[in-house]
Amino acid sequence: MKENGTRLNRLERSLRGVSTGKLVAFLTIIVVGGLVIFSRSESNVSGSNAEQNDTHVVDVSDFVISVPASGELSANRLIEIRNPLETTGVITEIIDEGESVKKGDVLIRFSEDSIEQRVKDDVDKLVDAQNRVVTSEQNLEIAISSMDSDLEKSDLNIEIARLALKAWTEGEHIKKTQELELALETASINSDRLKKRFEEAKDLVDQGFISRDEYERDRISMIESAAKVKDATLDLDVYKRFTSKQNEKTKISDVDQAVAERARVKQRHEAELVTKRAEVESAEKKLESMQERVDELREQLDLCTVTAPTDGLVVYKTSMSGRWGRNDDNPPNVGTDVRPNELVILLPDTSQMIANVKVSEALSGRIKPGQKTLVYSDANPNIPINGVVQSVSVLAESGGWRDPNRRDYTVRIVLDVDPEMDLKPSMRCRSEIQLGTVIEAITVPIQSIFRSGRTAFVYVPDGSGWAQRAVRLGRSSELMVEILDGVSVGDRVLLREPRASEVLSRIDTEDESRRRDGGAPSGSDLRGGPPQGAKGKGGRPTGTGGPPAGVGRSGERPGSS
Repeated sequence: MKENGTRLNRLERSLRGVSTGKLVAFLTIIVVGGLVIFSRSESNVSGSNAEQNDTHVVDVSDFVISVPASGELSANRLIEIRNPLETTGVITEIIDEGESVKKGDVLIRFSEDSIEQRVKDDVDKLVDAQNRVVTSEQNLEIAISSMDSDLEKSDLNIEIARLALKAWTEGEHIKKTQELELALETASINSDRLKKRFEEAKDLVDQGFISRDEYERDRISMIESAAKVKDATLDLDVYKRFTSKQNEKTKISDVDQAVAERARVKQRHEAELVTKRAEVESAEKKLESMQERVDELREQLDLCTVTAPTDGLVVYKTSMSGRWGRNDDNPPNVGTDVRPNELVILLPDTSQMIANVKVSEALSGRIKPGQKTLVYSDANPNIPINGVVQSVSVLAESGGWRDPNRRDYTVRIVLDVDPEMDLKPSMRCRSEIQLGTVIEAITVPIQSIFRSGRTAFVYVPDGSGWAQRAVRLGRSSELMVEILDGVSVGDRVLLREPRASEVLSRIDTEDESRRRDGGAPSGSDLRGGPPQGAKGKGGRPTGTGGPPAGVGRSGERPGSS
């Protein structure tokens, strides 16, 4: 630069006598020439540096095969806080949304006025039920006592009847029989005496010792005594054949009737006792039911204060429902009526977070529970979170009307979360699911791989330019590719698509054969897209510069480990 300035000064002194127009033209030529020389020197320097930055030396290295996925965070355990009351509750106090709570902290308070009034009314009913139980129990005791008394009376009647039967059998019957037999015997003796006297009186009348009148009186006495014998005989016969049997059956019947009456008394009282016991049982059940009702209402009073069952983050139900569509409900506040069992608050347990990420149907079969992952939340994009795959959904989710042919599976990843990161549900996240590790393999960066049809190749130095060299690919990740054949350790490969003038040697690819045969090449440059090697977003080559054949979005061939 100093030498060029000296030359310009000499020219200026030698041309002082030249006209102004000629001088200006001459100086312009000198300046342009100097700029051209300077531009060429700078171009040579930058070209040399670019060559060093655009190449990579093939080496043996390790890399992790991973599947990228995105989704959102959720809590592993989501506790629903609902209205526990049996009736509509009116909120008198509610915790602010977004607050982090500890177990036992008050979340909601409901009005207690209506429940307290119901408790008072039911306590009065409970007292009435207790009185009914006491009354029914007393009635039952009276019925039992009355039955015992009547049964004792019936037992006494049975005993009296049996004693009467025994007294008649062993006393009255024998006495009566003896009396009748004695009367018969007396009448017979008297009849025989009078008959003998009458016979003697007949001789006395004939001899004139007694009068005819006395004779007739003796005759009448004889006839009367004979009649008395017949009467006594008849009385004894009637008693033995009829009266005694009648009296015996009467006495036996009295015993039977007394026994039967006792059975009827017992049956009547037992029927009454069944009714009384049923009344007692019914009163006790009503009392028990009323007591349970009062206890439940008192529990309802306790439930008017809802506390956190575990640590978590307060999220209103209205905020969650708004994620899936329009939500016209206002957030709960003081005075809000809440229906029984209505959801009010969701309490995610943020101590155990889950990442729910989506993977394509082609990759879902390669993801297994237990695989390690790295997760990055949008809130902390530079802080990796270790995680482990918990499960892969059984059914796929459709891409909807935007992409009806897309099928995604949800992968649940359990995260090892630092509480200081303050992660919250619904935060967006991205993950790298590690499918395996490639150990001590010949690798190159993925941007050095190009493709023509089914042929993969790289660019290697060839004199002052570059030559294509076919390679056989192995496993790959998003950044690195395993080379099974084609290059060796120490070879240098180009990381960009070279200009056409830089390519000194090409391999006989499928596209080259088609060009020679007059057909259309299979490259994207004939489909109206960018030419092979053109830079896309971020400076990465598009077309042949993408992942190798068989490599999905994860950068790994399906089926490789």
